[in-house]
Amino acid sequence: MQNLLAIRRLQTFTPDAIDVRKLLAAARRDLADAGVEAVSPDNRSDAAYKCIMQCAILGLWANGYRTPTSQPGHHQTSIQCLTLTMAAPRQTVIVLDALRKRRNINDYEGDPVTEATLASCMDESTNLLQHTEAWLREHRPQLLGDL
Repeated sequence: MQNLLAIRRLQTFTPDAIDVRKLLAAARRDLADAGVEAVSPDNRSDAAYKCIMQCAILGLWANGYRTPTSQPGHHQTSIQCLTLTMAAPRQTVIVLDALRKRRNINDYEGDPVTEATLASCMDESTNLLQHTEAWLREHRPQLLGDL
C-alpha cells in the first residue's frame, strides 16, 4: 500500500462511519437491482459490478485509503487491493478483475453481456458483499455503528 501511496495511486483517507454505512447500503441496493430480471443483462451486470466496486472502495476506506478517482485505473487499483484490504483470496481478485475488463468492453465497445457473464458477476458480487460485511463486522465494527 505504501508503494501505491508513493506513486499516487492511493491517498490517505479517514473513513466516516456514516459514509461507510451509506456506501454499504448502496452496494446492497445495487445488488438487489442486479436481480431484477425485467432489466437487460447489460444493466443488471453493471449494477452487480457497481456493488463489487463499492465493496472494494469500502475495503480501502476501512484501511485509511482511497483512490484518486480523477486518475485512470482507479477501478483496477481498488479491486487489486482487495487482497491487502480485506484478505480476499487472490483467485477472487483475478475473477473480479476479469469482470472489470468485461464491463469495460460492454461500456466502451458495446459488446453485449452474456448470461454466463451476468451469472458470474451476480455470484461474485453477492460473495464479495457478504465478505465485506463480515470483514467489517470483525475488523472495523465501529464503522458499522448499530447495523
